[in-house]
Amino acid sequence: MELPGRGTTYVRTIDGPAGAPTLLLLHGWTATADLNWFRCYQPLGEHYSVVALDHRGHGRGIRSRKRFTLADCADDAMAACDVLGIDSVIPVGYSMGGPVASLVWQRHRERVDGLVLCATAPYFRSRREERIGFLGLTGLAGLARLTPAQAKARLTEQFYLQRKAEKWDEWAIAQISVHDWRMVLEAGGAIGNFDARPWLGEVDVPTAVIITMRDQVVPLRRQVLFFEGIHGAEAYRVDGGHDAVATEESGFVPTLLRAVDSVVARAGDDAR
Repeated sequence: MELPGRGTTYVRTIDGPAGAPTLLLLHGWTATADLNWFRCYQPLGEHYSVVALDHRGHGRGIRSRKRFTLADCADDAMAACDVLGIDSVIPVGYSMGGPVASLVWQRHRERVDGLVLCATAPYFRSRREERIGFLGLTGLAGLARLTPAQAKARLTEQFYLQRKAEKWDEWAIAQISVHDWRMVLEAGGAIGNFDARPWLGEVDVPTAVIITMRDQVVPLRRQVLFFEGIHGAEAYRVDGGHDAVATEESGFVPTLLRAVDSVVARAGDDAR
């Protein structure tokens, strides 16, 4: 899909029942829309319309010489909705998609009916080793800007694919093999710099927070901050790790449906 003035990205759409709300699915860092949400498309599409896109630099997402920002991802998502003629959405963000979803609310408040935040947090770095890690990603991104195409291809192989090849099938590897790693690495730095805590209390739409209880990527105490910081938010728990959306289908997908149903019901009550 061509997003006027922004670039070309990949968008998957599912038409739900007539009049159903639209869910805007926002994927996590180093994933793609399909890789993050493939187990959720059919169950969600039975009840809701769905829009899912690849973020900048990820998969077949927008390519740009601009530095990656989460705000641009939020605006890209709403630009896709403009092309599709969709007035309002419920952003559903997973991991990095959580900050993007919250920024969709912050930057396009009149078009957001509710939020669903999964395996995510309002901030991502505090400890010294985390700060060093995110700074390292920023440095790698700067290097990736300067390296020729062959070096970028090698970086792709060494940085990610080699560690995943034994566990992922060819389809999954193909999904991430087309990443623009300069932009993906910059995204890591952007995640490290994100902090929604100063304005979290302003969120005024029905919100559900899905907490992955065995998450070793986003600590439990940080996931809980979205629930504690947003007035009226509801918490849902999944007994799984950070990749529960793909590896714990029997637990995650029904929980996601319950969370979305709750947000839709509360949004309808607010409208009345």
